[in-house]
Amino acid sequence: MSEKQISLPAKLINGGVAGIIGVTCVFPIDLTKTRLQNQRNGQQIYRSILDCLVKTLRSEGYFGMYRGAAVNLTLVTPEKAIKLAANDFFRQHLAKTGKGLTLSKEMLAGCGAGTCQVIITTPMEMLKIQLQDAGRLVSLQKNIGGMQCLHSGPKHLAAIPVLTRAYNVGPASSSRPMSATHIAAKLLRTDGIGGLYKGLGATILRDVPFSIIYFPLFSHLNKLGQASSGERAPFFHSFLSGCLAGSISAVCVNPCDVIKTRLQSLQRGVHEENYRGIVDCARSIWQKEGPFAFLKGAGCRALLIAPLFGIAQVVYFVGIGEAIIDFAQYSRFSP
Repeated sequence: MSEKQISLPAKLINGGVAGIIGVTCVFPIDLTKTRLQNQRNGQQIYRSILDCLVKTLRSEGYFGMYRGAAVNLTLVTPEKAIKLAANDFFRQHLAKTGKGLTLSKEMLAGCGAGTCQVIITTPMEMLKIQLQDAGRLVSLQKNIGGMQCLHSGPKHLAAIPVLTRAYNVGPASSSRPMSATHIAAKLLRTDGIGGLYKGLGATILRDVPFSIIYFPLFSHLNKLGQASSGERAPFFHSFLSGCLAGSISAVCVNPCDVIKTRLQSLQRGVHEENYRGIVDCARSIWQKEGPFAFLKGAGCRALLIAPLFGIAQVVYFVGIGEAIIDFAQYSRFSP
């Protein structure tokens, strides 16, 4: 993040704390992004970001806007730990003695970090998307008014009914609410560990380019605020650099995020097709919804990523990880 030297344990603590705080603050925007990206032409329930937030709040309540947050909060710390540790590892091994990294090597280090990150990111996103999109499917079912609104494709889809709340009416209301644990258990029984890694290729296509763009871009933007080599940039400059680099990177990879979201959605509404892979998904979206469909949720992603990295800068600036480590060491050696 910022240019000051931070020990790896402190960096992992800072990354985990930043991730937990960030997810808690911006998760409703992430839920909105998922629902907007899963909408097809002719079956649009939400007209905009604000419309989606208002309708979700009215129909599902405040806590309905945090469906799937538990998965993120549980796995965000190991995800950030892997990403930060991997980026540091690759940067150290690519750096020459006494010389800084070239832009190509910075991008290569980011590529390595993004590749390692998907070990945690893919199952986390897979489970989160099922929970986030459930409200859209229930609303779509109620609008159409038919029992066949939802259909199954692969063998495990029928085993995962839509999440419901007490206010839902009609046939779907008999389905008991599902949890991430229940979904994960059914996927493991039917498809094994591979079920949790559905959409792995699309996740790699999103996360690797994101890291390739973000880490070098933030580094160079942050250096513009340094008065001289070796000095830290002012906090506000680092904060804005993180927000800007994160937003640009998020928008650049949004088409890959749309594809990933579609591939990882197990339940679909009527006339919402299944895809055979990345190429088939991209071709189908282009032909049936047009090129602008790949920008669905782009505004949400920009609004989502900017605060996440801004919050991370605050955590790093305050030095929460260093404070925790110093306190632990003090407690250990104090009489």
